[in-house]
Amino acid sequence: MNRRKKIAVGMSGGVDSSVAAALLKEEGYEVVGISMAIFDGNAPGRRGGRHACYGPEEKEDIDVATAVCRRIGIPFHVIDLRKQYREYVINYFRREYLAGRTPNPCVACNQHLKFGLLLQKALEAGIDFDIFATGHYAQVDRVGGQHVLRKAADRSKDQSYFLYTLTPAQLARTIFPLGTMTKERVKEIARNIGLENADRRESQDFVGSGDYSVFFRKRDACEGDIVDQEGKLLGKHQGIIHYTIGQRRGLGISSDRPLYVVDINSELNRLIVGEWDTIFSRGMIVSDLILPLSQDCNLPLRARVKIRLRHREAEGTIYPHGENRARVLFDEPQMSVTPGQSAVFYGEDVVLGGGIIEQAIRHGGTIGTE
Repeated sequence: MNRRKKIAVGMSGGVDSSVAAALLKEEGYEVVGISMAIFDGNAPGRRGGRHACYGPEEKEDIDVATAVCRRIGIPFHVIDLRKQYREYVINYFRREYLAGRTPNPCVACNQHLKFGLLLQKALEAGIDFDIFATGHYAQVDRVGGQHVLRKAADRSKDQSYFLYTLTPAQLARTIFPLGTMTKERVKEIARNIGLENADRRESQDFVGSGDYSVFFRKRDACEGDIVDQEGKLLGKHQGIIHYTIGQRRGLGISSDRPLYVVDINSELNRLIVGEWDTIFSRGMIVSDLILPLSQDCNLPLRARVKIRLRHREAEGTIYPHGENRARVLFDEPQMSVTPGQSAVFYGEDVVLGGGIIEQAIRHGGTIGTE
């Protein structure tokens, strides 16, 4: 007789993870809720802004998760990862911005904490479980005997972009109970079972104010030059940490035509701006490459490529470019290829892999960090 599987559910205080836990309990699994404590009181941002992953709202989130677990009748534990979060997410975030790149803290958090250290520390604390579940909108499937990540059925809520770093071994022990559902259905379930957070506002950003400067010191934001692509001085910026590739608003320069950030040179503390057509790239160099299905799809590889969460996937070809790196060429030039962001590769709805954008390829050369 097989014993009942034990499932740990990553709880955030939001409706998605709460419904995931409730559904698994209803299906007869032995369920336990676990949450990360990540806010260490530093750089809290401003209250009254958008609800955030990192900030003083954490206490409220944990209180809500505690109440939900009590209502559905499962134990709940909080794992202290404040030190690790600062190391793997905040310090990484700072380093990338100071280097003129635009990082994705959600990808780093999922890779190192939520699907890594959280589970390790939970097991070390004596919390017994076989499977890990979250409220992410994504699906796990088997292709050719290997576990793969698929997009959620509700494409408008799909979060596979943030999860591309998960290995087949991790996916084999992971489930996403909401992968086949719509957000509307999830909220309906929450209301029907009387969850306190059925209509609670959700985390919309890394920090509630949306102002990332709270993570930096005054000396990190040094004034520098804004120049055009010929090197002509057009004005001054207020520190490269405030800018990203493709940005048009807030440059503080006057021009008879719209200008956009084309490149950020951290060594010279300089912003390079150009007209609309200059922010398009025919390709990119990707580092920290992850291709878990590479034994079935060796490079070069045709794929659909997403270069940021709200980007419409672009057809392209992935070529080898040294160890753990790839050169990606798009069929059609893409706007605002941004160093530091994640590039995720899809075959239809299956995640083939991804990596970190290192350089944009424009015309005959590259622009970005060398």
